Amino acid sequence: MRISVLLCAAIATAAAAVPAEAAPSPAPYHAPRNAQGEPDLQGLWTNTALTFLQRPPIFKSLIATDKEAAMMIAGFNSLVGDLVSTKPIDPKLGPPPVVKEAPQSDYLEMDLHLARIDGQMRSSWIVDPADGRIPFTELGKKANKAVEDETFDDPESRPPSERCLIAIGSPEGPPMMNTGFNGNYQIVQSPGFVAIHIEMNHDVRIIRMLDRGHLPDAIHPWLGDSVGWWEGDTLVVETTNLSPRAPVESLGGGFVFSPKGKLTERFTRTAKDQILYEFAVDDPVNFTKVWKAQMPMRTAKGPIYEYACHEGNYSLANALSGARAEERAKPAAATPSAAP
Repeated sequence: MRISVLLCAAIATAAAAVPAEAAPSPAPYHAPRNAQGEPDLQGLWTNTALTFLQRPPIFKSLIATDKEAAMMIAGFNSLVGDLVSTKPIDPKLGPPPVVKEAPQSDYLEMDLHLARIDGQMRSSWIVDPADGRIPFTELGKKANKAVEDETFDDPESRPPSERCLIAIGSPEGPPMMNTGFNGNYQIVQSPGFVAIHIEMNHDVRIIRMLDRGHLPDAIHPWLGDSVGWWEGDTLVVETTNLSPRAPVESLGGGFVFSPKGKLTERFTRTAKDQILYEFAVDDPVNFTKVWKAQMPMRTAKGPIYEYACHEGNYSLANALSGARAEERAKPAAATPSAAP
């Protein structure tokens, strides 16, 4: 019996000393090629998720736990209503007898989960700095606050997203942020160009692939000026001439570029149904350092729908006329009534 025990112990010790045969690692994914021999990024994609650009304080680190994710979803639901239990609209049903104000869930099209990269839930898109927060300079904070301070003085002072000059939540970017609805993209590649069609506001980004020169400094298109090139299987896009009048809105807070701002994006197809979208923001005026973010894009069912922002929309005229009515009412309210 003693010999048997000693023999088993010896076998166990010897087995522990022999390194276990490592499981074969999966072969790296290589994107299919298009007609030009380039990695094929074409198709319909979406980036909707509950992950914010900046890390909310409930999270301890970049990788979120199940408990933290549950808290995040519960908090979001309490803010906009019970979206998880909302049933999709049945197109076979007729219109309701009484038209009521639509709840938030009728037009929100978000994936109500934290996004995953390499199987791990992300608590923020920002990966550098490590705290997941935008490293503003004092000038950057002031510029951002100036955009947030809305006035009703004239049409030009209203937010550009309300005027349909840019999309709500900055899905068009750049950088391309996740938003609550119309968060679909179509990527098309042709010789010398890559086009990204954004569903919201029907914007199309044109990326020039044969010329790395940029526009003159005085020209600032709403989507900036983008040139691109390939580094292996990764599409690298450099965008300059970003407009200070086009703030980047996002879940969890936004920011503004100065005229010196530069954005570098990287698109890498990591699977048949996923693109890893990365970007680095370089703007020494508004930020203390270059900061970086990662976001997964996954295949979308589509189709991309037409988006008519101001078709039959009276909001701008109503907002301005309402502000004028308030201004006229203020002097009357301040004037003391005559004694009886």
